[in-house]
Amino acid sequence: MRTRSGVCADATQIVMTANTERMWQGLCRALGLQHLTSNPRFLTNKERHGKQGCLVAIVRGTKTETVIGAFEKMPLSLRETVETVTHDLDDGMAQIALACFPNAERIDDRFHVQKLVSDALQEIRIALRKEAIKEHNAKVREARERVGHYWAPTYENGATLKELLARGRHLLFKSGGNWTESQEQRAVILFREFPQLQDAHEISMQFRGIYAHSKDTEEAREKLRRWYERVEESLETFPSFETPMQTVQLHEETILNYFHGRKTNASAESFNAKIKNFRTLQRGVSDITFFLYRLSKIYG
Repeated sequence: MRTRSGVCADATQIVMTANTERMWQGLCRALGLQHLTSNPRFLTNKERHGKQGCLVAIVRGTKTETVIGAFEKMPLSLRETVETVTHDLDDGMAQIALACFPNAERIDDRFHVQKLVSDALQEIRIALRKEAIKEHNAKVREARERVGHYWAPTYENGATLKELLARGRHLLFKSGGNWTESQEQRAVILFREFPQLQDAHEISMQFRGIYAHSKDTEEAREKLRRWYERVEESLETFPSFETPMQTVQLHEETILNYFHGRKTNASAESFNAKIKNFRTLQRGVSDITFFLYRLSKIYG
C-alpha cells in the first residue's frame, strides 16, 4: 500500500510479513487492520501467502532513519503490541526493530546465520580450487614449451581435480544423508583428496545441527558452546571460521530467541521471490513508480 512518504523511487523496498498465526494477529493489531483476521481469504497461514493483502507497506529506501520515520506514523500503542520481529544480521534492521517495536522479541534469522558458516566452508573450497587451477595452468605451460599437450588426469567419476572442486559446491551445503548418488560419489573422492575439507564440512554440519535438533534454548546454548570450542581448536587450520564464530557470539541471544517459537523470515523471502519473478516476467522495469503501483494493487 502507498505510504505517507510515497512509493519507492528506486528498486529497494522494505517488506513486512507475518509467517505464523500469532505474528499475523499481532501485526494486524499493530497496523489497526483487525478486520483482516476474520477475512475468509486470510484465515490460515497458507491462504495468506502471496495473496492480496499480504503487502502492508512500501517504504522508500532502507535508510534507518527513513524506515523508522515511516513506522512512527503508526501510533506507539499499536506498535507496542508487536511481539516478534525477525531480521537479518544487519545493525540497521536491529536499530529499526528496537526503535519501532519496543516490546518485540528480536530474532536473527536462521538462514542468514547459517549462511555465514556455509560461506566460511565455501571459502576453503574456493581456495583449494584456485590452487588446483594454478597447478593445472603450470602443467599446460610446461607441455606447450615441449610442443606437447597436457590432459589432466580424471577420477573414477570422470571429473578432473578442478572440476571436482567446482562441482562439489552444492554437496557441501548438505549433510551426507541428503546427498544424491552422484554427490555421494563425488564427496568420497573430494574428502579422500582433501581430508581438511571433510573436517571443515563437519564443523559446518555441526552448526546446522544445532538448529535442526535442539529442542529448547538451553540445549542450543550448550551445543553452541561445544561448537565454539571445536572452531577455536581448528582456527589454525581453518581461519575462515573465525569471523562467523565471533559474529554468532556477538548475536548469541537474538540467535537463540529462534528456539522460543522457531520463527524465521521464510515468508518474507518467499514474497520477495514473487516480486523478483514478477519483475522477470515483465523483462525488467523501466517505470518503477508504475511497477510499485501494480504491486500495491495486486498484493496490497
